[in-house]
Amino acid sequence: MDNYKKKLGDLASKIKNETPHTPIQQVTPVKAIQAPTNEDEARFNNWIPKGLKRKIKAYGAQNDISQKEITIRALQNYLKDNGSL
Repeated sequence: MDNYKKKLGDLASKIKNETPHTPIQQVTPVKAIQAPTNEDEARFNNWIPKGLKRKIKAYGAQNDISQKEITIRALQNYLKDNGSL
């Protein structure tokens, strides 16, 4: 029991004498923030094949882009290619 009390006493004196090491936190942004658009948004909801949905999700994860942005770009390219944009 005396050995235990000695260890506790040594620990208490060690805590009092040593200054704590404070970790320094470094904050880095995950991705760049996109500038908000002035155009109002509208809900767009439709059914697509599950395989296509998986491909969109995988592409978005690999390229750090949202499914919303992929859809917007795809529709804009489609309309541009077909002369409607």
